[in-house]
Amino acid sequence: MTKARMALLISVLVTGLLYVVPFGSWLAWPLILISTVAHESGHGLMANVVGGAFQSLKIHGDASGVARWSGEVGRFGQAAVSAGGLLGPAFTAAALFGTARTPKAAQWALGLLGLALVLLTVFFVRNLFGFVFVGLLAALALGIARFTRPETSQLALVFTAVQLSLSVFSRADYLFTPTAHTASGVMPSDVASIADALLLPYWVWGLACGGLSLLVLGIGLANFLRR
Repeated sequence: MTKARMALLISVLVTGLLYVVPFGSWLAWPLILISTVAHESGHGLMANVVGGAFQSLKIHGDASGVARWSGEVGRFGQAAVSAGGLLGPAFTAAALFGTARTPKAAQWALGLLGLALVLLTVFFVRNLFGFVFVGLLAALALGIARFTRPETSQLALVFTAVQLSLSVFSRADYLFTPTAHTASGVMPSDVASIADALLLPYWVWGLACGGLSLLVLGIGLANFLRR
């Protein structure tokens, strides 16, 4: 068995244990927050792609979050920004799987991820909980990349990719609700925002985003497992 496949097997086994051991849900709580970071960052990055400006984001302890952006980007741009958050975890997981194929590449990728999280913390996170959580993630990623063996970086990347992949399923209910209940208040959900900008009911866009997420995950995992 290759090191990459061994890292995947260990990640899946550890993840499974978290849901059966006592207090495992408490241990899994930070892992759920990682998907929130990927989700809200996806909104911000897509805003920049379509010509807007990523302003700020907040990450809350209940695993909710809010990303703020500005700019006149048109209806399709608005829909793309909303979809960016929904697709963020799947695309991030696929990217992590792709860079974790070899230990050395994983070490470099984890270091770059840590630097990206530092920039996210300093320039965009605007609440105390989010600042502490994303800052700790950045420190952990940089510490593993700098002070441990490349195989440890590979395991860390694969483990994170597994958590993001699972969040596509565990948080799929958000794809089929018109409202989002966050610590910042009740607001239209991302699929409702897409429906407002374009045509068709919100649940159609939920199906579309869910299907695309599964496709991206499948491609990422297939690329990771190929010899």
